[in-house]
Amino acid sequence: MITGVVTDENAGCDLVNSENVHRLGLEGREIFLIGTAHISKASVEEVKSLIETEKPDTVCIELCQARYQAITETDRWKNTDIAKIIRERKAPLLLANLIMSSYQKKLAKKFNIQPGQEMKQAIDSAKVVGAEICLADRDLQVTMLRLWRSTNFFGKLKILFQFMLGILMDEELTEEEMEKMKSKDMLSAALDELSTAFPQIKSIVIDERDQYLAQKIKSAPGEKIVAVLGAGHIPGITEEIHRDHNLTELTKVATAPIINKVIGWGIPVLIIALIALTSSVDQATGSEQILTWILWNGSLSLLGATAALAHPLSMLTALLAAPISSLSPLLAAGWFAGLTEALVRKPNVSDFENLADDIHTVSGFWRNKVSRILLVVVFVNIGSTAGTIIGGAEVVRRFISTFFH
Repeated sequence: MITGVVTDENAGCDLVNSENVHRLGLEGREIFLIGTAHISKASVEEVKSLIETEKPDTVCIELCQARYQAITETDRWKNTDIAKIIRERKAPLLLANLIMSSYQKKLAKKFNIQPGQEMKQAIDSAKVVGAEICLADRDLQVTMLRLWRSTNFFGKLKILFQFMLGILMDEELTEEEMEKMKSKDMLSAALDELSTAFPQIKSIVIDERDQYLAQKIKSAPGEKIVAVLGAGHIPGITEEIHRDHNLTELTKVATAPIINKVIGWGIPVLIIALIALTSSVDQATGSEQILTWILWNGSLSLLGATAALAHPLSMLTALLAAPISSLSPLLAAGWFAGLTEALVRKPNVSDFENLADDIHTVSGFWRNKVSRILLVVVFVNIGSTAGTIIGGAEVVRRFISTFFH
């Protein structure tokens, strides 16, 4: 049960007596939950004070392995294989991660503090007191994949648009307003405006992670546990920690439904069949269908490449690949354009080293070769998808006009 806000008469420290620190009694163990703002000097001080005063056996932090490495291994980008990321279809996920990092870094810069500093402090203080470190959060890629798989095409566009606003925003926030952000983590904040239209966003980004975090915290070794968390997770965790949760189920990424595969193959087959049937009756109209398909797919993919400021060869690749790749669910014009971009504008070590700084600004996203490659992949794929919808509609319209008029 929750035994209330932490009070420690011997500590003599207002930070430990903070309203952001909550103590739970669970099966004879003490569990301290400290709610932080991910960009806050006060949060860093509270984390240090609590851990070094209470000297827990284990410190749980709201990080997964990938984000832990991002904080502790500053040279990780040097080993990134951008071509492999594109081939494994992870470019949109990496771009989303960079955009969220940009959003967080931009706000942190206003207050002269490194983003995630409270997690770094938790790691350092755990080492000072000899506590074990537990990475308690679900892998970001799993969260994003579960969200992506549960959202339709237009929902994906809205999510991408919301992320892009994170780059473009330049609002002035006072430190008092920043403290109010303790109710959200960065992913939640970036998707906040979409949560009403897409209830599954809150379910996946907040509720499921509350369950995952709660299970990891109560499974952590030792009699005294300190968990460093975004404050928005505290209410959910205090409720979910008294229930058992299956971590395997919470980390499972479902394969695409069979209907998606049927649609994925069915649309190309339908387009080809309609063009063939139309050509058998009116060859000129059939040729117009083919030209329409090529023009819409190629031109909108080219537009996406242009928006990403791709290399001319990457633009040409997008133009030529889209009409063909759109006829196969196993291919995507963005992959070909992105791989071309990576080949002709191969990122060097400095691009990876400067990536964290470059993504602070809109121009930096387009200037850095790594992030620009990701933009090429995503924007070309969006253009190709739009071209498929519009071009396909034109093919259907000409078929109906030929056979029913």
